[in-house]
Amino acid sequence: MTGKPDIKYLFEPRTVAVIGASHNPEKIGYKIVENILACGYGGNVYPINPEGGEILGISAYKSVADVKEDIDVAVITIPAKSVYEAVRSCADKGVKFSLVISSGFSEIGDVESEKKIVSYAREHGMRIIGPNIFGMYGAKASFNATFGTRDVLPGDVAIITQSGALGISLMGRTAVDKLGLSSMFSLGNKSDIDESDLLEYLIDDPETKIIMMYIEGIKQGERLVSLLRKAAKKKPVIVIKAGRSRRGAIAAASHTGALAGADNVFSDIMKQCGVIRAESIQEALDWCKYISETRQPNGENTVILTNGGGMGVMAADACEKYSVNLFDDQETLKKIFAPVVPAFGSMKNPVDLTGQATLENYKTAIEAALQNKDIHSIICLGCETAFFDAGKISEMIKKTYLEARPDKPVVFSFFGGARIEECIKELKDANIPAFSDVYESVSCMGALYASYRNTKYAVESTDPQKIKIDDKAIESVIKKALDDGRQFLMPYEGEAVMAAAGIRVPRNYIAATIEDAVKCAEKIGYPVVLKIVSRDIIHKSDAGGVIVNLENENELMDAYQAIMFNAKKYKPDAHIEGVQVSEMLAKLTKDAEVIAGAIRDKSFGPVVMYGLGGIYVEVMNDVSFRSYPMAKQEILDMINETRSSKLLAGVRGSSRKDVSAVIDTLAKLGTILVRHDDITDIEVNPLVVYDENKGALALDVRILLAKSKEVKK
Repeated sequence: MTGKPDIKYLFEPRTVAVIGASHNPEKIGYKIVENILACGYGGNVYPINPEGGEILGISAYKSVADVKEDIDVAVITIPAKSVYEAVRSCADKGVKFSLVISSGFSEIGDVESEKKIVSYAREHGMRIIGPNIFGMYGAKASFNATFGTRDVLPGDVAIITQSGALGISLMGRTAVDKLGLSSMFSLGNKSDIDESDLLEYLIDDPETKIIMMYIEGIKQGERLVSLLRKAAKKKPVIVIKAGRSRRGAIAAASHTGALAGADNVFSDIMKQCGVIRAESIQEALDWCKYISETRQPNGENTVILTNGGGMGVMAADACEKYSVNLFDDQETLKKIFAPVVPAFGSMKNPVDLTGQATLENYKTAIEAALQNKDIHSIICLGCETAFFDAGKISEMIKKTYLEARPDKPVVFSFFGGARIEECIKELKDANIPAFSDVYESVSCMGALYASYRNTKYAVESTDPQKIKIDDKAIESVIKKALDDGRQFLMPYEGEAVMAAAGIRVPRNYIAATIEDAVKCAEKIGYPVVLKIVSRDIIHKSDAGGVIVNLENENELMDAYQAIMFNAKKYKPDAHIEGVQVSEMLAKLTKDAEVIAGAIRDKSFGPVVMYGLGGIYVEVMNDVSFRSYPMAKQEILDMINETRSSKLLAGVRGSSRKDVSAVIDTLAKLGTILVRHDDITDIEVNPLVVYDENKGALALDVRILLAKSKEVKK
């Protein structure tokens, strides 16, 4: 097999062939050649058309094999039925990359044809983008191999989109919003090259300052997570993910042939990676433009300037939503703004200049905030009043902002009638960040600060190979279950896995007879619990297979016989191994019960879960997820973002719980999954968390196994 070509030649191709270049101006093959030539591409262009002749003044070749020069990129624009032969001819020629514009493959169910194309290409050292794409744009080479708009502004934002039609519209929108692109790629079915391949290049591309991605489904999620984490430490990564709702997820899978996955898992993992998730295309574009044209802040002290109290309160609410920290040093604020705020105004943050604020008041306040080193960013708001002259304030802001060229982030939001809207347009035309809606403006500031924190506070993941667990003991338990034909572990086997990982479980023994049960209880000490042990009885309580709080030998013997009777009545043909004799724990309060788990996600691989445990876990749905491996600080962040995290801190007179034990348990659950491919799911519910420094106890453990050993590819 030939090695992979250098992806540099995809972003900066020296030569390009267009397979299916057409003489007909209405055909895609014509439009792509036209765009390549019209947008200033400096390399050699080779139209390929069986009829030969000339296309747009360039000689057309009947076959790509007839071209004597080496070709970096081939754009294939012919019907699906002819694509394989075109790919063969390109691969045999030694073409490095093929952009398959053609549709009619896995997105309509024809997976085999797609696999056949990719297999031949890879065997001959050629990479495929697509099928089912609109092409690509690269600013370095002035290369617009799309059938979209030609009005693309070169700049520092790279866009990767899975949707072709949406991508074409995005290209047009970037020009309207004056957003410059370093590159833009359509990925379509992602049969070969995907987001991860492009990210590897973009992470260190000096021309790309921001990466924006539209994603429908994810392949190679573990690799993508690793690269997103690396990318977000260097530059902002903004993602729009389709398939947030159940119906949306179904539509996304139908459209691309890729699995959308659970949205809550996706959202939590993007947060972990430092990726900034946008709710809409326009929000993502606004963030890209704002971050692209704004300097990074020197700190997190933000001040709101407003002439309307209500608008200021809305901005404060938005700041909380988008994690923008408001400066609250009252003495400093008073010193800065006393000269401009009337006696009936407010120098608290938001700083209320009142409805009588004039042009001069605004100018003085803005300049004071810009010049003060304790203020790191400014949100300036304005409601239309008789004193608020929209025309004059627009000119003042343009003069103040452009002359100052502030070294700190500033955003403006004004609300009112037609003249206010004209004011906002004038400011935007001057590349000054101004919005009609408070939340739109604050969200831009929030995105900037999210990126600021990602680059400033990046942490390294814990190496799961360095966490001490008894792998041999775990493998022995798994082998026994698989040899028995089971895809699940018995409760006592799950507890054995926990013990092998150093996770505390109740003391317990398996007893095959009533005499053994008595001896086991004496070892543990009364009171004890008896549970039926049978692979055929999963829900033990439903079968009357659990009896608790047994205080002595007589109670234990009665309970043993009752459990055996109940089990045989519940399922006469059940294979019964005996009973599990466990220590009886003191009654626990709800605030000490959490759920800890680890799953092998179809998109992202090993993922750990934390949340409110006990019987209400599904009802409350107070859980969070993270890709594993990760740092201990990230585990703590995962815990703290749940509503139930306050229970661990101690509420209503209860003491603080052992959070470090929870962190340790989650790290070990993730490590088990990373190091043992046969395990797909681990759930500890409840994990009983004791007082600080007293540890935690895995009270109930469920572990599922894969149906085959082909888990990781």
